[in-house]
Amino acid sequence: MNVLALCGSLRAASMNRVLLEATARVAAPHRVEIFAGIGALPLFNPDLEAPTRDWGLPAPVRALHAALERTDALLIASPEYAHGVTGVLKNALDWLVSFPPFVGTPVAIFNASPRSVHADAALRETLVTMSANLVVDACLALPLRGTGPTVDSIVAAHAAAIHAALERLAQERREC
Repeated sequence: MNVLALCGSLRAASMNRVLLEATARVAAPHRVEIFAGIGALPLFNPDLEAPTRDWGLPAPVRALHAALERTDALLIASPEYAHGVTGVLKNALDWLVSFPPFVGTPVAIFNASPRSVHADAALRETLVTMSANLVVDACLALPLRGTGPTVDSIVAAHAAAIHAALERLAQERREC
């Protein structure tokens, strides 16, 4: 199974990014691709989606769409800002609302700070509204906040849980 991972933080040292990197390391036999272009996406503008426009979609949006088309499932890890979903993640999701291949995509959410309940709930609501297939049994809440997580420490402490979540996501994909 190929999984596209979206990190809702642009910080280079984001614990959500580190969590996704650890996930990619333990994913075998699955493959996890962390989408690197989330920060390059322009602010969502429905006028740019119009099929009659001569210039088409902006290149970063085309890259996101192409990455999603190459995958079987979506994995999201994002911090909570002001009790909500980060702007960069919400913007990326907005670019997927009218993208037909997104509908029914199996999605898992990895929460690196279980105290971040507001963003997690809002993200789940957004994904369900977008007609994603939120695979609740594949979602994880890992207590990484304040631990100074590294890829190695996450792998050492959480590899089994991460791998089990990916297996549940793969099982859902096979059943679709």
